[in-house]
Amino acid sequence: MKHPIRNFTYSAVAAVAATMMIAPASAQKWEPTRPVEFIIPAGTGGGADIMARTIQGIVTKHNLMKQPMVVINKAGGAGGEGFLDVKGSANNPHKIIITLSNLFTTPLATGIPFNWKDLTPVAMLALDEFVLWVNAEKPYKNVKEFIDAAKAANGTFKMGGTGSKQEDQIITEAVQKSTGVKFTYIPFRGGGEVAVQLVGNHVDSTVNNPNEAVAQWRAGKVRPLCVFDNKPLPYKEQIADGKSWADIPTCKSQGLNMDYLMLRGIFMSPKATPDQVNYYVDLFKKVRETPEWKDLMNTGAFNQTFMTGAEYTKWVENEEKRHRDLMKEAGFLASN
Repeated sequence: MKHPIRNFTYSAVAAVAATMMIAPASAQKWEPTRPVEFIIPAGTGGGADIMARTIQGIVTKHNLMKQPMVVINKAGGAGGEGFLDVKGSANNPHKIIITLSNLFTTPLATGIPFNWKDLTPVAMLALDEFVLWVNAEKPYKNVKEFIDAAKAANGTFKMGGTGSKQEDQIITEAVQKSTGVKFTYIPFRGGGEVAVQLVGNHVDSTVNNPNEAVAQWRAGKVRPLCVFDNKPLPYKEQIADGKSWADIPTCKSQGLNMDYLMLRGIFMSPKATPDQVNYYVDLFKKVRETPEWKDLMNTGAFNQTFMTGAEYTKWVENEEKRHRDLMKEAGFLASN
């Protein structure tokens, strides 16, 4: 005969055991269960590409994720291809994107159905600087000599940059307005290609990021004239010709009334949960503690500001407004 008390006890123990097995799983924090796609809305060899691939290497070397991180360039449509891909991947936490200023400039210039609010903000990793570069074979040693030569060239000087109606051309327009010089702007697919074109004397100047031209500077092929920041860079390690990033004067001090820094930040696809966002925030905090990341920051002369949460979202909101004003002034808005 079955014993009712004994059967009840067995059933209760079994239920408690089952609960104990389920509870830890439900309490676990979220983490990727398949490879994470890391989208770059830009071409190979540029600043975003270099940073993303450095991050991928750090994550792999230091085993910071159980799943692999797969870097994918989607540069079509001035990065619109990448943004629309992530926008269309709602509820997919296995897709993240590194952003640059085309987060703002591409939708403003093209009118594509995308806005940064379509994505989920994760973290600002750093801010990237811009430097005015010339070929080292040229005689210009400072901004005045360069501008005087550009004026004498009467509009034939070629300024190379990444994309059209993006940050490089926005800066070029500001330089023209500040000096009265007219440049012929030549767009390329990425900062790596821009640097190659300057070394080959196919353009007369560029406004590349430090990280996109540091190799050419070390090799003695290009020369920095000024940095588009309101204060000198803090990095004092010698790079070339006995000079460091800190030795480059600000463009404002050289008569170019323009300062500009570019976002290097991370966003996720729409409808990401706080737990999923926190996973990536924690991941990038770990990335930032590695020697490889610190070397990238030093080599590329980055502004190392880090933001998450409401502070990051507010910063992005303000930057969108600033870019709208800059592009409206330059006549780059899609409605113009």
